[in-house]
Amino acid sequence: MAARITAREAIALLTGSADFTEHRPPPRTLPPDGPLGWAGYDAARERAAERTGEDESVVYGTGVVGDRECVLLSFEFGFLGGSLGQLTGDRLEAAYGLALSRRLPLVALVATGGSRMQEGMVALTQLQRVAAAATRLRAAGLPQIAVVRDPTTGGGWATVGAGADVVLALPGAQIGFAGSRVRPPDADPYAYGAEGQLAAGQVDAVVPAGELPRTVGLWLRALGPQGAQAHGAPGPAAAPLPRAQASTAGLPATGREAVERARSAQRPRAEAYLADYFTVRLPLHGDRCGGNDPGLLSGFGLRADGQPVAYVAQCGTATRPAGYRAAARTIRLADRLGVPVLTLVDTPGAANDAEAERAGAGAAIADTFAAIAAARVPVTTLVIGEGGSGGALALAAPGNTHVTADSYFSVIAPELAAAILKRPPEETGATADQLRLRPQDLVELGIARSIVT
Repeated sequence: MAARITAREAIALLTGSADFTEHRPPPRTLPPDGPLGWAGYDAARERAAERTGEDESVVYGTGVVGDRECVLLSFEFGFLGGSLGQLTGDRLEAAYGLALSRRLPLVALVATGGSRMQEGMVALTQLQRVAAAATRLRAAGLPQIAVVRDPTTGGGWATVGAGADVVLALPGAQIGFAGSRVRPPDADPYAYGAEGQLAAGQVDAVVPAGELPRTVGLWLRALGPQGAQAHGAPGPAAAPLPRAQASTAGLPATGREAVERARSAQRPRAEAYLADYFTVRLPLHGDRCGGNDPGLLSGFGLRADGQPVAYVAQCGTATRPAGYRAAARTIRLADRLGVPVLTLVDTPGAANDAEAERAGAGAAIADTFAAIAAARVPVTTLVIGEGGSGGALALAAPGNTHVTADSYFSVIAPELAAAILKRPPEETGATADQLRLRPQDLVELGIARSIVT
């Protein structure tokens, strides 16, 4: 189990010596023992206040993390388990409203057991208030980062935590909709921990406490110029093209050669391009539906000049539905925040096994096409290897796709095309030539704008 820290210790962990200015909403008076008249509720609140020095389960205000001002809200688990009641809802709504009025990103340091039983349905409906406030912030193009501490369960996880754009977790933190006292007795505890939620694609990174200030500070920089799109400011410049990595000199003479070069184990892969392109890379992890495709990398990064760029990169394997969902999530987030997108295309095609079909391959690919089609920010695409059919095209930017000398792009793999046309295997090379899939063919056909050499 992760070490538990107080709400103010969590804030101080991120801000260090920088000032934190606490805010409070207008005071509200509850009826005796709360809205339900729950006997002993007032006394429990008084004991919690004496124990923690707080008068509610949330503290919020403005502070600086790294070099970025933001709104910080932090849960005090020692105050009735960090639970959400009516006054907590007031503070949460006010914190989101403060971020909206100041046009600042919001960082939530979450540790909660869920809704407060002593306030019944009045407490539960605070989740609707939080969801509405978060939606207003999202519509304004302002990012939300959650740092989930131990424990983060119930409605607090399902709104402030899991609803954030980026979710970071402390090692060993208990995380899940079901708290330890209400989950099935035979439930696998790994599924309810930070590391298990990372494996399931529900958390973007597990970050040790000592690394949180730097990590959150970098995320605040990488998530771009907050609210620029909503204010009608000029959109961002397109992401620069990556530099060509080491590859065989010259262009392929035949379609067969183009395919062989793209499939070569010696050809540079996405990791080489991303390492050269970014000075800082901050991965987003998983599809938020229980899946993660290790063959697709996505996230945000900072270039040497400080420019933020979002990236989605295929790694040469068949892309799975979770990969396409993660890609669509990244592209939509970048679009909302006004950050340009770079996609690296490299796949023999979409995964087509039975498991992929059950996981919704068609819908996931369609959603990726839609995310790029709807993007208001510029999307730049470089095909660095195989461009296999619609599974590759889903990540390609119309009108702004470029190719490397050791890549190809085809409506279908030449072997499959020959099989469909009932041609013998020895005619695969001729079929590849007919498909006009070489880099120079793609430029001539207007599919690609240039060859990066």
